Amino acid sequence: MSPPALPSHAVPQRKFLLLRFLFLLFAAFLIFCTGCRKKQLAPSEVRAVTRELVFAARTATGGKAEIGMRPELQEPDRAPPAADHIYITLAPGRAGQPDPAALAALEKQLDQVASLHGLERVSFAGAPGLVRFDYQLGGRRTHAIHIITPLFSRRAEVSAPHGRAPAARLAIIIDDLGYDRAAAEGLFALPYPLTFAVLPHLPYSADIAEEAHRRSYEVMLHLPMESNGDEKREVIELRRGMSAEELARLLAGMLETVPYAVGVNNHQGSLATADPQLMAAVMPALRERELFFVDSRTTPATVAYHAAVQAGVRAASRNVFLDDVSTREAVRQQLVLAVRRARARGFAIAIGHPRPATLQALAQSLPEIEAHEVALVFASELVH
Repeated sequence: MSPPALPSHAVPQRKFLLLRFLFLLFAAFLIFCTGCRKKQLAPSEVRAVTRELVFAARTATGGKAEIGMRPELQEPDRAPPAADHIYITLAPGRAGQPDPAALAALEKQLDQVASLHGLERVSFAGAPGLVRFDYQLGGRRTHAIHIITPLFSRRAEVSAPHGRAPAARLAIIIDDLGYDRAAAEGLFALPYPLTFAVLPHLPYSADIAEEAHRRSYEVMLHLPMESNGDEKREVIELRRGMSAEELARLLAGMLETVPYAVGVNNHQGSLATADPQLMAAVMPALRERELFFVDSRTTPATVAYHAAVQAGVRAASRNVFLDDVSTREAVRQQLVLAVRRARARGFAIAIGHPRPATLQALAQSLPEIEAHEVALVFASELVH
């Protein structure tokens, strides 16, 4: 038995209802797509919000804070787009910490700007002298906020206890920074004038260099150079046979990823630093950028220091390696050796790495070193 036919007036009504349903479905799809678009900001939109956040930070701090912005390094064909990093350096208050009311006012102003653009705040565990949080839209980070209070101030002149002139000066360079954010945070907790040698083109190179500078540490480029076959070869490094133009191009690219670098020391380089032709080509590029050079002395055959002096580059050489043996007691003994050599010559340069044993030894030994009339200084103070 066939179903009864619909009345003639019901057919147009059914078509109308079907069309209405399809229209509503299409409208819902458009709204969904619009919502998806709102969850992604174009780079120009991110930068516009960045300007608003920077203006809000200046207003909240009465123009007294040092504020900087750096786009996150963008890898080719990377998705999603990179975020903007905003660095706000506050003057330390009592006990070296920012004024709580001033910090609260700053965060409130930033959050108000973020909320206007639908951004959500994601906070992270703090470190000494650091308040750190991100703003996100649709689960993607658009801005990284770093509020920094330096643990110490740069000292133009260092004096020993009781006003006496220091008997000797010691600079400590920490190499190989850029791989690990946690290792850098351990160093940031040490309120002493350390020099950070940052490797280029690594995930945290720019972030660590920027924060180190704002915390009043000194920043150097840890320049990868060709080494012998027993050592891991870096993807981008200075190698024998390169032209002066290629060397200058590579150096410029490295410096872009290590902001505020005021000097250079070699990373590895047992072959490169022993090559007179290569060193003679490198040093003029450093001189043009007014960068000093510290020879890490990774080989007894190095000619790097002499090439720097001949090219008119301010230079020095490493005297002690701190952590060839990576135990706390071994590092402490090397620090004793560094102090002894500083007293014998009037100055010395020691190089270490951000290893747990090294950090522990530094935290224990640095107060003792300064208490015994040896001035801890930046590497730039010992080049000539």
